[in-house]
This record gives sequence, structure tokens and C-alpha cells, in this order.
Amino acid sequence: MLIEADIFSRLPNLSTPRLTLRPARMSDAHDMYEYSRDPEVARHVLWDAHSSIHQTRWYLRSLLKQYRAGQPSSFVIELTGEQKVIGTIGLMWMQRDNRSAEVGYSLSRAYWNRGLMTEALEEVLRFCFDTLCLNRVEAQHETDNPASGAVMRHVGMRREGLIRQRFYNKGRYVDVELYSILRDDYEKRSAKGGRE
Repeated sequence: MLIEADIFSRLPNLSTPRLTLRPARMSDAHDMYEYSRDPEVARHVLWDAHSSIHQTRWYLRSLLKQYRAGQPSSFVIELTGEQKVIGTIGLMWMQRDNRSAEVGYSLSRAYWNRGLMTEALEEVLRFCFDTLCLNRVEAQHETDNPASGAVMRHVGMRREGLIRQRFYNKGRYVDVELYSILRDDYEKRSAKGGRE
């Protein structure tokens, strides 16, 4: 029987052609602060741009605490060749009874528009369906961040609808687009070699 707490307390390293997705370490603080302080990176996520490396270290400590507790959490995204952390991706929550979860991600602006987040999300979906045995994975993005929706579509997620004023973020209520992929969708896509 799958014990999720065991998996989340010892997150595996996942590999793609250009990336390593791995558990965070305190030594990632400088790389993470480099992109987390950018207001453009923080614009569409629910955290504010980091004002100091102390804030980044606090975030890393919270990730390590989640690992110790065996709770769903995030991987750091590391450029394999450079061993540089350029973002995070992982589960915001997971419901065991419904075999469902939500994935979220952020990426350094210096690495936008290179297909890296699509590559990372493909691998996290593989982890969700093949290792965690989920039936549904969802994600959402603010409507004025269409690039994030493009990433979701590239990996076979389908738009389910608009959720009006879903969050209060950065001083305003924001509408979000909800996407999902089901196990059936994932298996059909995998059988076609990752194509729709």
C-alpha cells in the first residue's frame, strides 16, 4: 500500500533532459533569493517578492518542516548542468480519499519562454500518476498570466472554467482559470508519446 507520508518525507530526485527536481536544502538560499526577490516572478503567485535572504531562508525552513512531517510539498527546480536552482514546483495539497491534488510552480524570469516549466510539469505529472497513483491533478492561474495556462495546455491539462475573484492577491481580487488532467487523459497521452 502506498504511504504518502513516506514519499513526501523522502522526496525522490526526478530528472528531465535539462532539469533535476529534488528536495530543497538550506544551501539553496542564495539561488532562490536571486529570483524570489523579483516582483515579476512574485506577481501572479500568493507570496510577496522576498525583501531579504532571511525571508528566503524562512521559506526553506518551512519546506524542510513539511518534508519532516511527510506533507505534500515542493521540489526545487535545478538546472542540471549548472547545478543552479531556478524555481520550485510541487503539490499545494493532496486529498487521499479523492486521489486528487493541485500543482503549483514558479520560475526565475531569466529562464522564462524556454520550455523549462513544461518539462518540469511533465515530470511532476508522471510522479503524481505513476508514483502517487492519483486520479486527478489540477492547477490554476490568474487570468492575466496566460503564459502559465499555456504550460498547462502543453502537458495535456484541460481548461475547466473561470473562477471569479478566487483570491485576494497583491491588493486586488483576481479571477483564475482552472485546469486539470485525469489519469485517463494522462494514460492516453502517454500512449501517444506525449502528444494530443
